[in-house]
Amino acid sequence: MGLVAASSPLFGLAVMLLAMPSHAATYYLTVAGLGGEPDYEQRFGLWAGEIESILKSGGGDGKVETLKGTAATSANVRATLGKIAQEAKPQDGLVVMLIGHGTYDGVNYKINLPGPDLSAADLAALLNRVPATRQLVVNMTSASGGAMSSLRKENRVVITATKTGAERNATVFPRFWVEALRDPAADTDKSQTISALEAFHYTQHKITEYYESQKRLATEHALLEDTGKGEGVRTPSPENGEGLRAANFPVVRLEAATSIAHNPGKQKLFEKKEQLEQQIDELKYNKAVMPPEQYKKQLTALLVELAKTQEELEK
Repeated sequence: MGLVAASSPLFGLAVMLLAMPSHAATYYLTVAGLGGEPDYEQRFGLWAGEIESILKSGGGDGKVETLKGTAATSANVRATLGKIAQEAKPQDGLVVMLIGHGTYDGVNYKINLPGPDLSAADLAALLNRVPATRQLVVNMTSASGGAMSSLRKENRVVITATKTGAERNATVFPRFWVEALRDPAADTDKSQTISALEAFHYTQHKITEYYESQKRLATEHALLEDTGKGEGVRTPSPENGEGLRAANFPVVRLEAATSIAHNPGKQKLFEKKEQLEQQIDELKYNKAVMPPEQYKKQLTALLVELAKTQEELEK
């Protein structure tokens, strides 16, 4: 790698990273909102649980909080971020991941939670109170593109599963984001960590493959914004000025991913889990042309098998 000019943004970021104390902590909050239907409810919870497991197995000074099911209320999100705001220091990092259904009325974005929903503006206000200067928000919900204008801020990386609030279909983004955090292949620069940018690229690639394999038009187009002033882009690059901060934001240590990769039993279970996820997606796609009882029976069987597989993975 060549030398970086002292006047360049890259130099400034490099200096900031080098000056960062080695004892800096990273706070993680994952929120799995309302599913509305049993299959979404279960899968949202499983994805949140898997993220928690990956983060905790990665070691390091990570403080992991997960809110799902009836605990994923607006009040609990406020309380958790309020607690982090009291504990975190400027050199620390904050990662907030949202899984679920979102809505957008043309003005306001909200994530569906038990009780009152949480708007993007309210979430942004909570994040602004956290002194950690390194922040990452990964909004994996439907209509999440509608949250971009509220969430973007200097020193904050924002990733959304959709490009606008008008992309309202349930997203597959969280499924592949979880995969990115546990697959060593996501670490393309071999730095022993998976950065926000690497996870974003991996997830994008998997989403494209998914829709192509299903022979369906994509109903979600993920965006990344890390300058604090852009609309978000699908392809971060030096040309558009996006992606530099995301490339330098480590999300998970590679130890977590390699421990999975070197366990053949776990790998087989993950492959089975992926097959079940795909079967559920295909079943939902064909719901309109199936007798209701047949659909319900097949869906229930797949969800039971998915839950059993997840239990085996967590042993």
